[in-house]
Amino acid sequence: MENQEKFSSSKEVIAFLAETFPKCFSLTGDAKPLKIGIFQELSERLKEEQRLSKTLLRSSLRHYTNSWRYLHSVKVGAHRVDLDGNNGDEIEKEHADHAIEQLAESKAKVAEKRKAAKPTKNNGKPVDTKSYKDKKEKVSKEKNKGTKVGKANSTKQVAPAKLTDSDLVVGTEVTVKVGKSPLPATITEISKDGVHVQLQTGMLVKVQIDNLRLARPKR
Repeated sequence: MENQEKFSSSKEVIAFLAETFPKCFSLTGDAKPLKIGIFQELSERLKEEQRLSKTLLRSSLRHYTNSWRYLHSVKVGAHRVDLDGNNGDEIEKEHADHAIEQLAESKAKVAEKRKAAKPTKNNGKPVDTKSYKDKKEKVSKEKNKGTKVGKANSTKQVAPAKLTDSDLVVGTEVTVKVGKSPLPATITEISKDGVHVQLQTGMLVKVQIDNLRLARPKR
């Protein structure tokens, strides 16, 4: 097994994971929600695997958990699995709702790119994109205006505490703003260029410490 070439892409890594842990990862069909902390479990089980770096493993997991097929799997009633396919925690409604939101945003971005690459024509004439953009900006401003009014009338809440040096350890429960609202997450790794956290949907993201806040104690 000497002189094996190192993995160079997320596609290769995901194929390797599906082959090595078939009860957890898959390439086709329905995906299974991953347990919280799957990155640490993988790092331990694959510590002798010289073809795979932690950086590429992390980015490959992010690619896998951001896929439409995976986001479809994060729904109420489904169970998270470990590397051996054993059922763990059941998906909570909050996590399922976030997966639905991420899926919708991802599909909207793809649709937008397709429209930009292939503009729609009307009787052989290009669509007036400027008029469309002006209307879109107007609607956006009106929405933002309504949001500001709503925020002004809402009850003020105490802002969550920022992280201190003593909080910057693996396993600390935090909140991170992904999308429209702060989401619960767990610190999985601290590096020079940021803090790696795992959302409760199973997704792995890298953020700056300024974007993290301590999670409020559960009541």
